[in-house]
Amino acid sequence: MNTHLLQNANLLDGTGAPARVCDVLIREDRIAQIASHIDPKACGAIDIVNCQGLTLAPGFIDVHTHDDAQVLRDPQMLAKVSQGVTTVITGNCGLSLVPWVTQNPISPLDLLHTTEFKYPSLSSYAKAIEAVKPSVNVASLIGHTTLRAAHMADLNRPANESEVLAMAAQLTHAMQEGALGLSSGLFYQPAGAADEEEMKALTRVVGQYGGVYVTHMRSEMDSIIDAMHEAAETAKAGRTPWILSHHKCAGPKNWGRTLETLALIDRMAKTQEIGLDAYPYNAGSTLLRTDLVDGVIQILITRSDPHPDMVGRYLADIASEWGLSQQEACQQLMPGGACYFQMDEADVRRVLQHPLTMIGSDGLPHDERPHPRLWGTFARVLGHYARDEKLFSLPEAIHKMTGLSAKRFGLKDRGQIKEGWFADLVLFDAAIISDQATFDQPLQMCAGIQKVMVNGTWSFKNGRTPQQGSGKFLPRA
Repeated sequence: MNTHLLQNANLLDGTGAPARVCDVLIREDRIAQIASHIDPKACGAIDIVNCQGLTLAPGFIDVHTHDDAQVLRDPQMLAKVSQGVTTVITGNCGLSLVPWVTQNPISPLDLLHTTEFKYPSLSSYAKAIEAVKPSVNVASLIGHTTLRAAHMADLNRPANESEVLAMAAQLTHAMQEGALGLSSGLFYQPAGAADEEEMKALTRVVGQYGGVYVTHMRSEMDSIIDAMHEAAETAKAGRTPWILSHHKCAGPKNWGRTLETLALIDRMAKTQEIGLDAYPYNAGSTLLRTDLVDGVIQILITRSDPHPDMVGRYLADIASEWGLSQQEACQQLMPGGACYFQMDEADVRRVLQHPLTMIGSDGLPHDERPHPRLWGTFARVLGHYARDEKLFSLPEAIHKMTGLSAKRFGLKDRGQIKEGWFADLVLFDAAIISDQATFDQPLQMCAGIQKVMVNGTWSFKNGRTPQQGSGKFLPRA
């Protein structure tokens, strides 16, 4: 029997409760016992780890990823497991590999960077995940944009009745196979052509199965309040909880408006189940788009298909060198990706601090020079914001990336260190944990993570992952 004994750990159980020193016994893939002392001989442990001075927490849940294809292409998932992540939630922003039927991905589906992976059903995607034996668990939302691409020839209009029925039928099948819910990316075209009735029809399906609606809203800029009301009404029609993705107030004109948006969330939370996620940086990252170029904010190029030599440079410098406006230079660099320094630090801190906020990296693993959030999100929350800035306590920070996330997304027996629950665990040094990835050097492993366990097996130790991981596909509870 696969038995591990972790001794003298500073245990943070994922509920937000203070740390306590104890031993934890793991048998096979479950937590068998938690006690002040467990006799190594009596329990028959074959692996005994002295955790003196180290913190033991539930494995971190990255609630907002675009790892749909990455987990198949690179199942070791070092960028995630090295920072303590044991579960990734895919299918965000309306973009999922299920049900993938298009030959050539339209924008923004190309964010998933996939041509070799096509899955008509969630069960086929789940089988593919299980076959590659990843280092992390995977749970999936179904993307609204992916549904539209599967059932609409003309995407630049609202869906008609027959198209909505076809999307709803496929979503029903996915929910029956264990999808967490529906995601939308109404900020992007062509999903932005969808009207409220189209979205409400789909959330009604999600609500029937106890799923969740997750949305990258139509606007995170000037019209953000209108977008929030639309999202709330969409979820209300489906009688489903909803989650506001990577909450921000983007653009200098909107800096400070999180005072307004978070107050609205508090009011909405009195009548609806609502959540939000965020990453700990003042820059976002998405596709290169001329409508996001305002000549004010800094824009760092992370990918350019026609000009790969421009990756890692700022758009303003490229435009100056080429003798073009920034919008003209952006057009020349497309298709591609960029980091947009469009948030205010005070807003970032307010959102992270909100009690309903979960942590999600929103990392884009396929960019040549990705946003550092891909490698550094969780360590940055724990080291910079919890320990150094004291924005919240360490137990609260852990809760935001474990217990709160598992409850919100319906991940059964995960997110807490509790007897009988799955042994997804991370052992780290709270005194030194820190993000090392920067915008100049984004592919850097964080400091302070000692070991990571997924389903009772070590998935990361001594800076390495095993050839075959112990991650599983996780259906909705």
